[in-house]
Amino acid sequence: MNTPHTPNKPRIGITLGDLNGIGPEVVIKALSDSRLLNLITPVIYGSTRVLSYYRKLMGLEEFNYSQVKTKGQFFSKVINVVNCWEEEIRITPGQPARESGHAALMSLRRVVEDVKEGLIDGFVTAPIDKNTIYSEDFPFRGHTEYLTQTFDATESLMLMVGASLKVGLVTEHVPVKDISSYITQERVELKIRLMELSLKKDFQISKPKIAVLGLNPHAGDEGLIGEEENTVIKPVINDLKSKGKLVFGPFPADGFFATAQHQKFDGVLAMYHDQGLIPFKYIDFENGVNFTAGLPTVRTSPDHGTAYGITGKNLADERSLRQAIFLATDIIKNRQEAIANQR
Repeated sequence: MNTPHTPNKPRIGITLGDLNGIGPEVVIKALSDSRLLNLITPVIYGSTRVLSYYRKLMGLEEFNYSQVKTKGQFFSKVINVVNCWEEEIRITPGQPARESGHAALMSLRRVVEDVKEGLIDGFVTAPIDKNTIYSEDFPFRGHTEYLTQTFDATESLMLMVGASLKVGLVTEHVPVKDISSYITQERVELKIRLMELSLKKDFQISKPKIAVLGLNPHAGDEGLIGEEENTVIKPVINDLKSKGKLVFGPFPADGFFATAQHQKFDGVLAMYHDQGLIPFKYIDFENGVNFTAGLPTVRTSPDHGTAYGITGKNLADERSLRQAIFLATDIIKNRQEAIANQR
C-alpha cells in the first residue's frame, strides 16, 4: 500500500528528456536502486508508456512505478510518474524527431509548473536535443537559458560539479567567434559573485577560494595575445580582492589544469564552454553534474547529452544521472539548513 510523501524527504522531479535518447534508460537505471527511495520521493515527468517501452526493451521488468492520479499527490517508497501528454508519440530510439523534442518540452514545462506551485522541492533534467526542441515555443540554446528566464533570475551560472572540481562558465552556449564580446567587467564580476554565493549557500563553504581563467592563450601574455585579461578580468579580480574576496588569476587554462592547480581552489571560473568543460569531463565525466546556480529552485542534470548512438542498447551509464539526484538532494537540504539557521 502506498504511503503519503514524508515531509523530510525531498520531492525530486526528474524529466525524461529526449525520448529517443538515453534519458529514459539512465532514469530507469538510476531509480532501480531501491535505496534512493529512502532518500527522496522521486517524481518522473514524462510518460508511463515511454517507461514501459524502455523497460521492456532493456529487459528491466522489475522496475515498477505508480501513475500520479491527483496533481501533487506523491507517495513515499514509490516511483511516481506524471503523464505530461495524452497523445501517442512515436518512439524511435536513436533517431532525432520533432515529436520527441516537443515531448521533452512538455515534461520540462510541467515540472517547472509544479516547482513554482511548491509541489516539488527541486528537479533533475535528463538530456534534450537542442535541435529538436528548438522552436518558436522554445527559442533557447538549452535548459540553462530557459530556466533563467522562466524563474525571472537576473542571471544564472552553469556550474559543473564533480568529486574534485567545480567549474563555472562566464559564457555558455555562445559561438566561439562571439565569445569576446560577452566578456565584460560587469558579466565577469556577476559570475564570480554567483559562484561565491552558491559555494557558500549550496555547498556550505564559508570562505570559498575561486580561481579565474584567462580568455586568451597564456592569459594574454601581458597583452601580447589579447587585451581582455588586462582591461576586463584583472580589474575585476583586483576590485574583489580589495573587498576581501578570495579570488585569484587570471590563470592560463592549459597550465592551470595540467599542473592540477584546480585542487587548490573551491571553484574555477572559465571564460567559455570548452575551456571549462573539456578538462571537467576529462577529470570527472562519469560522475559529473551540471548545476544551475543562481535560481530560486534547485536544478541539476547529468553532464552528458542524448547519446543517440547507444540509445536502446542497454549501454548507457547512469552514474552521472544518479549523482545529479544526490547533488540536488544535498543542495536542497543545505538551503533548508541555511534558512533554519537564519531564524
